[in-house]
Amino acid sequence: MIQFFYENLPESVNTDYIKWLEDLILSEGKKLGDINYIFCDDEYLLKVNQDYLQHDYYTDIITFDNVKGRTISGEIFVSLQRISDNASTLSKEYEEELRRVLAHGILHLCGYKDKTEEEQNQMRGKEDFYLSKYNISYK
Repeated sequence: MIQFFYENLPESVNTDYIKWLEDLILSEGKKLGDINYIFCDDEYLLKVNQDYLQHDYYTDIITFDNVKGRTISGEIFVSLQRISDNASTLSKEYEEELRRVLAHGILHLCGYKDKTEEEQNQMRGKEDFYLSKYNISYK
């Protein structure tokens, strides 16, 4: 089950997102477990980054992996402020950047990494693929 937790849920998040993310998981040959998205602000996510990962910088997403075998479970923290800033910097629509980040977290749980340039390219290709599926099937 995919759940969203938030102080202020982005207006653009809707039930189509849940179906799309579930389809992403199934398309990757995985099974849906329990996934919690926690929407927060920059300062909250910075504190999580410092306390749990010993990183002292802002980020748009942190994914905590609770995967068991092929069953995808985890906690995904998302900074809505960072998504807004990134969308502006990249000249993207806010909703597109939000969907990219939501997919990014799931892809991490599916086993994709993004530390090396090669991994980043693979991750971006997967994000683009699933974003195009959203645009075709869920709009």
